[in-house]
Amino acid sequence: MIKPLKALFRSRERVKGASVPEGQRVYAIGDIHGCFDLFEALAEAIEKDDKKSGPADTTVILLGDLVDRGPDSRKVIEGARDWQKSRKVRILAGNHEEMFLESFTDKGTLRHFLKHGGRETILSYGIPKKEYNDASIESLQERLHELVPKKHRKFMESFEEWIVIGDFAFVHAGITPGVPIEDQKRRDLLWIRERFLAHDEPHPHIIVHGHTIFEDVDERSNRIGVDTGAFRYGRLTAVVLEGDTRRYIQSVEKDGKIRIEHYDTLP
Repeated sequence: MIKPLKALFRSRERVKGASVPEGQRVYAIGDIHGCFDLFEALAEAIEKDDKKSGPADTTVILLGDLVDRGPDSRKVIEGARDWQKSRKVRILAGNHEEMFLESFTDKGTLRHFLKHGGRETILSYGIPKKEYNDASIESLQERLHELVPKKHRKFMESFEEWIVIGDFAFVHAGITPGVPIEDQKRRDLLWIRERFLAHDEPHPHIIVHGHTIFEDVDERSNRIGVDTGAFRYGRLTAVVLEGDTRRYIQSVEKDGKIRIEHYDTLP
């Protein structure tokens, strides 16, 4: 059973003292993983929230892993591209985008990709299930070039590795402790887990990340994990940063219906 966010926050040391520059507002969204309905609902909620909250230099950050596992990766890519036309939306590269892109040229990566949600991604691009099931790795790789528009590949290739705004650094997976953000290795930014999660000492920035699924937001003294398992738990989260305040907006699917939930940080 999913615990209420406020009850979860009370059991952990909260992030303190960090802020974004005056006049800025940041919405950072966790791993979407092909869950377009949740993404669409959350994007609409963010637009309403931003309008209601007053003028600001607003940035939306997608923390990577837009694709795989959920049923609508193509629609998520298209939705993110469209959102960028009307809004400052910056997107981080996730390990699943990396696998997807490398699958066009590397058959070993393609096999790995298919075992970790790539099947759903390829099906979202319109290949019939029977053709997919009958295809060899070689023929499937050929079909990838036909099915996936070049503009989608170019779009994913443009994703950033890290973003710094004020006292916060935004990455997909995490960082290697003790290494400056500009010197981090790409593999760690996209793939790291235990060495980062187990580190409880301060970093130069509060790290806002996805990649590792938590049943609820994982807010610690040195990081905020906002991958709440869109494809697994039906919950997609955005952390909202303004001044030294933090709050959360979630789109939540239950019994086929999506609702929006808002949470303020604790006093």
